[in-house]
Amino acid sequence: MGLTVLAVDDVPAALEELVRMLKDAPEVDEVAGAADPITALKMIQSGQFGAVFLDISMPGLDGLELASLLRKLSDPPAIVFVTAHQEHAVAAFGIGAVDYLLKPLRAERLADTLARVNRHAEPAPKLDAMAALPVEAAGRTHYIRRSDVVFVEAQGDYVRLYTKNGSHLVRMPISRLQEYWESAGFLRVHRGFLLSLGSVRELRSDSAGGLLAHTAAGDVPVSRRHSRELRERLLQAAQRGELDGRP
Repeated sequence: MGLTVLAVDDVPAALEELVRMLKDAPEVDEVAGAADPITALKMIQSGQFGAVFLDISMPGLDGLELASLLRKLSDPPAIVFVTAHQEHAVAAFGIGAVDYLLKPLRAERLADTLARVNRHAEPAPKLDAMAALPVEAAGRTHYIRRSDVVFVEAQGDYVRLYTKNGSHLVRMPISRLQEYWESAGFLRVHRGFLLSLGSVRELRSDSAGGLLAHTAAGDVPVSRRHSRELRERLLQAAQRGELDGRP
């Protein structure tokens, strides 16, 4: 089955051209058009669209504001912005847009975008798909097993994986890694840290009275809001004999 797409633009000629190009794309089954964001919102709420191609500069409710509303839906469509201006690109991707197309559109660029939309619609990989992560270094790829990771530190769009033998940088947001690893014994103990419960040797207090989880790869700060859950999870793990008790 191909995509069902909604095109939104307040300029009739631009909307007509966008609808035509989408209809010509083999990845698309159905295309509908909306000449203003309010009509578009009503159509999305009453129909099922896999993707919405949005102009940004529209009267009343602009494309960025409409996209923000769509992201709050339980099953939001993929969002692609189509505009003549580049200055909104950062905001567009911050909202979660799949792509950002500049007018005038080119068929080959549109094809790339539709391929991205299809990849975006694919189901998330199973947890076992994240049992090891590829790490690039000196032109080589090697794999870090989840079972060897003691804790994870967020570093912008990357995470640093700490093992007993060193650390490794991987391009992935910590929130995504948490999603895949939390059922495998990892707990988010701080905004910037994900901790393997089985690797905790003891809990310590720092000089300011904060809590630290001591591991073979170093101490991990634990925020106050996560400290109670960590203590409860560690107690349960200890009762099952799952903690690393080695000095």
